[in-house]
Amino acid sequence: MTRHLTRRRLNRATLARQLLTGRTELSAEAVIEQMAGVRAQDPEPPYIGLWNRIDGFRKDDLATLLDVRAVVRATLYRGTQHLVTAEDYLWLRPTLEPVLRARREGAFGRLTAGVDPGELARAARSELSGRTTTRPELGRALAGRWPGRDPGALAGSAQLLLPVLHPPPAGLWGRRGPVPFALAEDWLGRRPAAEADPARLVLRHLAAFGPATVGDVQAWSGTARLREVVDALRPALREFKGEDGEELFDLPDAPLPGEDLPVPVRFLALLDDVVLGHADRARLMTAERRRHLVVEPAVLVDGFVRGLWSLTHVADGRAVLTVRLFSPLTPRERDEAAEEGAALLRFAAPEANRHDIRFTSAE
Repeated sequence: MTRHLTRRRLNRATLARQLLTGRTELSAEAVIEQMAGVRAQDPEPPYIGLWNRIDGFRKDDLATLLDVRAVVRATLYRGTQHLVTAEDYLWLRPTLEPVLRARREGAFGRLTAGVDPGELARAARSELSGRTTTRPELGRALAGRWPGRDPGALAGSAQLLLPVLHPPPAGLWGRRGPVPFALAEDWLGRRPAAEADPARLVLRHLAAFGPATVGDVQAWSGTARLREVVDALRPALREFKGEDGEELFDLPDAPLPGEDLPVPVRFLALLDDVVLGHADRARLMTAERRRHLVVEPAVLVDGFVRGLWSLTHVADGRAVLTVRLFSPLTPRERDEAAEEGAALLRFAAPEANRHDIRFTSAE
């Protein structure tokens, strides 16, 4: 008989696999692998995400991994920037090739109409081979081959057509500026795998976010038509039913804690994949709260999205953490949120001469 799982049970399972039920002593590299990557559209969120999960995490822990090329920054899931281990990148890039080509067509197809993608890729490879350059520099070089074309669209197309990485200083805390481009085989000394591995993609999602539906895996990765892949894996997977009758899949030995597992308050990173990793996000939030999470990071209380947070620096040298709540907290929850918020301020704004926390309503 197929077992049924409540939303709260799914919530606990996902948070446990995402290392949000208690900080771990695993290394930053091991945590990035466990999470199947960390969203990295801006420099700071990955550091916040790892701080949420690792006991004693320091900013240098991630910066060092980027410097020694154990972790890389690249356009991957859903055509967005992620940090993944170098080992994962080598199989992920070819597996996500259809996603990236579709993203290129949607973002730059009109601006590059008439430019042969294969020819563009070859020209960009020639420009990048053996060196690191910036997006604007690459765009200008390619515009010399295609006069009158938008340089940003040409460079953006190359970013999605080729296995391109963004080496440091991209990805370092507080660093802004032109994005560096390097060919993956030059930066890592190895070429990506020759074949896609969609089965591995499904299994890694289940390990990091499961139990999950086929739609969840597709929404997280941006990959379509994974039903046949999951069906082929079905004999080796556990099967469940969700509260709405949805078919859920899971690894046979993955943790599935009970509903009563305590979960601490967590100030998630902006666009943390734990809130984006499913087509149905009801295991973490109500539908009306979902729209807020593309502009502000979430606050988890008892494992569910209960508010949003922002950190600002003011003229007198203070750092202010503002917590906007969707519903009131109990005195115990408020004390826990204040304690965790103070820890976040110490991590994210150590240079401030004073730390303040403000609680207000999100309505």
